[in-house]
Formats: sequence, C-alpha cells, structure tokens
Amino acid sequence: MSLNSVNTNVGAMIALQSLTAVNAQLYTAQRRISTGLKVASVKDNGAIWAIAQNQRAESRSLDAVKTSLQRGQSIADIAIAGAESISDLLMQMKEKALAASDPTITATDKAAFNEDYIALRKQIDRVTSNATFGGVSLISSGSAGNIRALANASASATVDVDHIDLSTTGGTIAGTLTDLSGTVSATDLAAIDTALRAVNTAAAKFGTGSKALDTHFTFVGKLQDVIDAGVGRLVDADLGRESARLQALQVMQQLAIQALSIANQAPSLLLQLFRSR
Repeated sequence: MSLNSVNTNVGAMIALQSLTAVNAQLYTAQRRISTGLKVASVKDNGAIWAIAQNQRAESRSLDAVKTSLQRGQSIADIAIAGAESISDLLMQMKEKALAASDPTITATDKAAFNEDYIALRKQIDRVTSNATFGGVSLISSGSAGNIRALANASASATVDVDHIDLSTTGGTIAGTLTDLSGTVSATDLAAIDTALRAVNTAAAKFGTGSKALDTHFTFVGKLQDVIDAGVGRLVDADLGRESARLQALQVMQQLAIQALSIANQAPSLLLQLFRSR
C-alpha cells in the first residue's frame, strides 16, 4: 500500500491508534486517582478482585462476631455486678445471723435482726431477677441464660460463660436460713459462709469469662484490621505513582493529537504535486 494515498491515510490510522491507546491508559489513571483503587471492578483484574471480595466478606462477618462478643461482655459485666452485690448482702446476713445467735439478746432485738435478715435475703432475689441484659441473665433462678458468643466468622467456635443460679432457691444459697426466728447455730453460720464462698467463686468465674470476651474482642478487632490492610495492598492504587503517570499520559495525549493532525494534513500536501507551474 502506497504511503502517498488519498483513499487510505496510513499515518492517520497509526496516529489514531496511538491516541486511542493513550486515552484508554489516561482513563485508567484518572479512574484510579478518583477511586483510589487499582482494582475497582472484576474487569480490572478478575483473580485479585475475587480474592479481595472474599476477604471483604470475612471482614464484614467479623463485625457480627464483634457485636456478639460485645453483647456477651454486657451480660457478663451485669452478672459480675449482681454477684458482687449478693456477696455484700451475704456478709450482712452473716452479721445479722451472728448477732441473733447471741443468747443474751432480748426477743425484741432478735426480731429486729430477723426482720433485717429476711429483707436482705429478699434483696438477693431482686438482684438476680433484675441483673439482665437483653433478656439474658447469668445469675437468675433456673438454668437458662448461658453466654455463647461467636468466636469466628464461620460460627464454628464460641466463647462460653455458663449460668450459675445465685437466687435463694438455687443450690448456691438455698442452704442458708430463711429467717432467724429459731435458734441460730454454728452450722447455720457455716452455711452462710459456704454460700458466700460459692458466690465469690461464681463472681470470679464471671470475671474470668468477661476477661476472655474482652481479650477475644481485642483480637478480632486486630484480625479485622489485618484483613482490611491485606485487601488494601491488593486493590489500593499508588496515588503518587498514578499522579506521575497521569502527567506523562497527558503529554503523550497532546503528542498523539499533534501527530494525528500532521497525518491528516498529508493528503492535502499531495495537491501541490498537481499544481501548474
């Protein structure tokens, strides 16, 4: 094919191809700068996009794990507050029972101690029935209300804190005297001591469980940050590099436009060969 052709302008075709290629690269650089992503869609890099989407799904799932752990933390913390209150109440009950065991006190004094003791024991049940979060209690009467917080995104593991009945009808405190109307013996006082130790042990277990929830929540947060950083390394654009590339492509675009303009003028130059002298 002759280069001196009016029908087919080879130079213009080459210049146009170059301009089209530069414009495509310029569009890519502009899109990366505007979105901050080098892989914004599956067309950019199918394999990387698929990997990034899977990791994004993992990170999103960890949001649900953190929510479950936070709910467990709230339930455990309320149980701790309730157990601490019950421990204080049992100490006061022991004080009243010990005072009532004194054979030298009057019937009136013993009745006063008895009234206080009964009020303290009733307060224990008020604490256990109200120490709830979201309808769940670890210390209420019965055996319901265990914590089974999600530990991972696949729901294959949980962080567990078990229920302990701290009501006056539960095994922990049921052995204490219901009132002080009768003779208060050393065995009765020992029963209160046993209940107090059991409540303190329960509070310690709740504290250990709450600490485990706190620790795992921190770990999940760090894990989520690492996953997000990994996704960023895969798909984020190097804006400094893209900015420099944008400047170069803009120059190349101007040169390609100039080359196309020159190529388009070539056929008109052929007319000079046919001009009469």
